[in-house]
Amino acid sequence: MHDYLKELNEPQREAVVNYNGASLVIAGAGSGKTRVLTYRITHLLANNIPAYQILALTFTNKAAAEMKQRIAKMVGPEIARNLWMGTFHSIFARILRFESAHLGYTSNFTIYDAIDAKNLVKKIIKELNLDDKIYKPSEIYGRISSAKNNLITAKAYSSNNQILVQDQKNNKGRISDIFTMYANRCKKADSMDFDDLLLNTNILFRDFPDVLTKYQNMFKYILVDEYQDTNFAQYLIVNKLAAKYQNICVVGDDAQSIYGFRGAKIENILNFKNDYKEYKLYKLEQNYRSTQNIVNAANSIIKQNKEQIPKKVYSKKEMDTSIERNYDYKDFAVLYRTNAQSRNFEEAFLRYNIPYKVYGSISFYQRKEIKDILAYFRMAINHKDEESLTRVINYPARGIGQTTLTRLEEFAGANDTHIWDLLENLNKVNLGFNTGTNTKLESFKNLIVRFSKLIEEKDAYEAALTIAKESGIIDEFKNAETHEDQTRFENLEELLNGIKEFVDDYNGEEGAPTLTRFMENVALLTNQDNDKDDDFNKVTIMTIHSAKGLEFKFVFLVGLEEDLFPSNMSSSTQKELEEERRLFYVALTRAEETAVLSFAKERYKWGTPTSCRPSRFIKEIDEQYLDLPDSFFEKPLSFVGNDDDFGFTTKPRFFKSKQNPTNGASPLASKKLIKLSQAQKQQPEQNEDFTPDDPSLIKEGMIVKHNKFGLGEIVKIEGSLPNSKAIVHFETAGEKQLLLKFAKLQIVSD
Repeated sequence: MHDYLKELNEPQREAVVNYNGASLVIAGAGSGKTRVLTYRITHLLANNIPAYQILALTFTNKAAAEMKQRIAKMVGPEIARNLWMGTFHSIFARILRFESAHLGYTSNFTIYDAIDAKNLVKKIIKELNLDDKIYKPSEIYGRISSAKNNLITAKAYSSNNQILVQDQKNNKGRISDIFTMYANRCKKADSMDFDDLLLNTNILFRDFPDVLTKYQNMFKYILVDEYQDTNFAQYLIVNKLAAKYQNICVVGDDAQSIYGFRGAKIENILNFKNDYKEYKLYKLEQNYRSTQNIVNAANSIIKQNKEQIPKKVYSKKEMDTSIERNYDYKDFAVLYRTNAQSRNFEEAFLRYNIPYKVYGSISFYQRKEIKDILAYFRMAINHKDEESLTRVINYPARGIGQTTLTRLEEFAGANDTHIWDLLENLNKVNLGFNTGTNTKLESFKNLIVRFSKLIEEKDAYEAALTIAKESGIIDEFKNAETHEDQTRFENLEELLNGIKEFVDDYNGEEGAPTLTRFMENVALLTNQDNDKDDDFNKVTIMTIHSAKGLEFKFVFLVGLEEDLFPSNMSSSTQKELEEERRLFYVALTRAEETAVLSFAKERYKWGTPTSCRPSRFIKEIDEQYLDLPDSFFEKPLSFVGNDDDFGFTTKPRFFKSKQNPTNGASPLASKKLIKLSQAQKQQPEQNEDFTPDDPSLIKEGMIVKHNKFGLGEIVKIEGSLPNSKAIVHFETAGEKQLLLKFAKLQIVSD
């Protein structure tokens, strides 16, 4: 093994070699947090600590896989394989499968993702005849999720008078009933949602002390990444597991705690010193990512917060001052506060043919055709999974209508049994179906039973391919006549390719590469893990929350206006405002070389142009680190832009008001354009209708009129109709690239 310690700076080295006892590693932005975690685990292994005694918890599978890969290179894959390293949810799911019998589950319990869970909530709201405009499924699911993350079970919720009174005040007095039904349905279906993985692990350790002792003795060394993002349930599990040996190392940055809205508690990292009195503190303060100017600007922002662990992040990286710097599309990112802000940029990038990717868009595994085939897999693994059963019992269509399904659901509910039990006993239970319906139900049951045997006998790919064929799903799209069906067929193919890769790459850690194991991996994917790196040379567009942990050479931070950022939904208290400021700090520290800040002077709100005020966060940055005119804070400015209706400056800094365009033509305008323009201005105004010409008539050199941009000259036409693009120099609006089929241009002169 090479001397890995030589690759660390002094604070990093201290955090790696002092592995006994409790350690708090405060890792500033870009300070080598992953390296410290990786090398600390490597150092433990080098000091003969068995791999199975090391528990490392992360927030994404991607982070865990990256660290495990690095460790395997240093200590060998055979040793690295035995580490307990993964996300909170994947590790606790693994423990729960081992100990499932204690809690009344089978080891094959299904894990519901957020969409499955919301669908079940929606179904219960409908069954209770509640108004879904008052009991919004997403909102109710969020309430249930929040309760579970605070270790409040359905039973505890229903007996908490304070909570019930609050729900009554909010005109949502039936939430406790929904929660109770939801919990019962999940248990009955031998299923857990993501929050249950945390809640049930806590219940397991609380109610079965011998099980807790077993895992305390097993995990003698515990490491936690992004500790500032842990919620109460995660904190409590880690606290219990570390109680015996107290060899716990948590790594994080209080300045990057930005997930309070989903239950993360910054107090977990701030109060670590109270939980472990003999702890050691290590500060990683050198930023290797960003230039000194960006780091200084970020420091001047975050120092405004009161709730923080003091540190002085610094950088020795200077700005590249060469005249020409080569950037790829992937070097650029546009960051904003809310998802809705992406539309303007998507439209602009499409218009100018700039390749882009909206990070965090709909996950591959949430697409309908993928969820359909996964439901078959889940049914084959767990017959009690009624969410999956109701999804596929008549898909593809096999003549089992909604009336039949409703009768099955009602009968199962009234008799406290499962729909699957009814299907297994069709000859014994009188459901009132005719012979034809019974035959169809029997046929569906036999199909699922056959799939179950396949899973036991075949590897994941062979089983999946057979299920995809025999279920009829492949035939649904095989002879695709529409683009949508072709895309769905390609997605199914991609899924099967992924399963084949899973089989081919399987290292035999836990038995055979079965479909059950593949499904376990899919169920535990996080949003970041779902984003593929294919065609990655694109500009990235994303919310700041999605950008955490990423870095780009050139960052545009847009929409910096009061009530947008800081958000008017998240700045009513000092605590909320401090989280918004930390979010701004995270955004700024994504930039390696350049950060461009912009805000709109005016923005449409519900169709009405509304004046905007610059965000207070801009003013909080020490001015010496900003390229701003002296008058920026003294009076409102007009910005030079491309006159696009996006409200954002397209320049890399702010400028004073531009000159009135009527005082002179654009320097790019030809003599012919100037002459025509002047002639038009001398003519009296006419209220004539604007009628665009056929795009096929428009040629290079023509003078044309645009309803918004006015007179312009066709400089160049690229491509052929219907997708030809014209480069037009407009007299006042400058150069535009327009798709001719949408441009609506009127020929003025050829």
